[in-house]
Amino acid sequence: METWFIILISLCIPALLKSLIGRIIIFSSEKKQKLPPEPITFPVIGNFLWLRKSTSELEPVFRNLRNKYGPIITLRIGSRPAIFVASHKVAHHALVHNGALFSDRPKALPASDVLSSNQHIISSATYGPTWRTLRRNLTSEILHPSRVKSYSGARRWVLGILIHLLVVDSTSAQVGVGVGVRVVDHFQYAMFCLLVLMCFGDRLQEKQIKEIETVQRQVMLSFSRFNILNFWPSLGKIVFRNRWKELLELRQNQEKVLIPLIRSRMELVKQRQQQQGEQDDPDPQVKEKLEDVVAYVDTLVDLELPDEKRKLEEGEMVSLCHEFLSAGTDTTSTALQWIMANLVKYPAVQAKLYQEINEEEDLQRMVYLKAVVLEGLRRHPPVHFVVPHSVTRDVELDGYLIPKDATINFMVAEMGWDPKVWDHPMDFNPDRFLQGQGSTLDMDITGSREIKMMPFGAGRRICPGFNLALLHLELFVANLIWYFQWIPAPAHDPVDLSEKEEFTVVMKKPPASPPHPSTSHCSSSLP
Repeated sequence: METWFIILISLCIPALLKSLIGRIIIFSSEKKQKLPPEPITFPVIGNFLWLRKSTSELEPVFRNLRNKYGPIITLRIGSRPAIFVASHKVAHHALVHNGALFSDRPKALPASDVLSSNQHIISSATYGPTWRTLRRNLTSEILHPSRVKSYSGARRWVLGILIHLLVVDSTSAQVGVGVGVRVVDHFQYAMFCLLVLMCFGDRLQEKQIKEIETVQRQVMLSFSRFNILNFWPSLGKIVFRNRWKELLELRQNQEKVLIPLIRSRMELVKQRQQQQGEQDDPDPQVKEKLEDVVAYVDTLVDLELPDEKRKLEEGEMVSLCHEFLSAGTDTTSTALQWIMANLVKYPAVQAKLYQEINEEEDLQRMVYLKAVVLEGLRRHPPVHFVVPHSVTRDVELDGYLIPKDATINFMVAEMGWDPKVWDHPMDFNPDRFLQGQGSTLDMDITGSREIKMMPFGAGRRICPGFNLALLHLELFVANLIWYFQWIPAPAHDPVDLSEKEEFTVVMKKPPASPPHPSTSHCSSSLP
């Protein structure tokens, strides 16, 4: 123990001196260049303390700092300044008016680099040809309206799974059997089944889905434990070598589960190409099998990276599949959880929504449904910060310097709760989105005109799957209200809307009791 203490002190003293000297130089430079205001912190120690905290722990700190310093503040997190923006107008000016300047990503921290294959995923790739190629592939091959329509059968299949699970729980509860399962677990499993099918193209066996789900949850829920590895990585690899080993083992387990599925689809793509080359009119049964569903993995097989003049490696495909599954599952199922909780808390809203669903057969014409979904995203965004941005060069924003090496974080929840923009922002009130007699919606979710809320981000880096997420939320909410009446669980009356952070910001005490079947239960789901 004494030897380790001496080694640690020996390593920390030079680091502290280096940081102090660098801080003096930075302070002298910043007096001229004026970064956004920041609280006084002690070098190294202050940075270390910030780095250990999760965003949910930092959020109250940001709120207090905003009251003191204004809507743009600076914190020293790690080796570079982190700038936090809580102003709608400043966010719009940066992300929309100056999108080309603010669309870069910071260099990945060491722990993140392991899972992103050196930033070869859409969310963290630097702004340039590789990012454009990866994003264009996703939006044109998987998220194009015609392709989304082709997954309608998969959506019906998954809805059937979810309704069945809830009916079983509801029936068991009525006869006093079982202890109840959290409904959010069913939401998450159903959404995950849908994304697995879209990613790998097959209705996999439940055992396979559970294997994928297990390894994905392990990676996402334990990732915050590895933040400490990003503070002086060369030192961290010595002091926290066991934690580095744990991170690498998580990645290896992920590859062990996903790579066989990727190889299976690669072989199918090869067969499809051979069939197309060998026969003008292939056997109908073979053709049906090969062209059943185009999976996300299929589109990655022959994709070439323009900067590096090569195809994707298997590890990079694993990272892209991880991104596809995690981004599409947890955020959407979390949003669904919050929406349904509020429909329980506000039965008048649930009744109004049920009336619309009962009178209107076309999902796209259910205006109040869309308002309910938007209000859920405003009041309870699944993530309270978008993925950090960075700038391609030193720029000025709202009178402050934004240096090239800084990270810029946009505070999603704070914007959605701003009383200067939203009346009674902590209330759940879908009517705020309705215009006139409720026939149209008064909201641009992309923030192109102005930013009032940005649950999917805004500008060039807006989440490419936001339209798919809205479709899934509307479809699931409509069917859940059509099939069931949602009432408070006896142990959770009134509904507790307190939060906690996992991979997303979820309910701290989600109810476990199943819903009651609706009196107008029908035999088929809504389209």
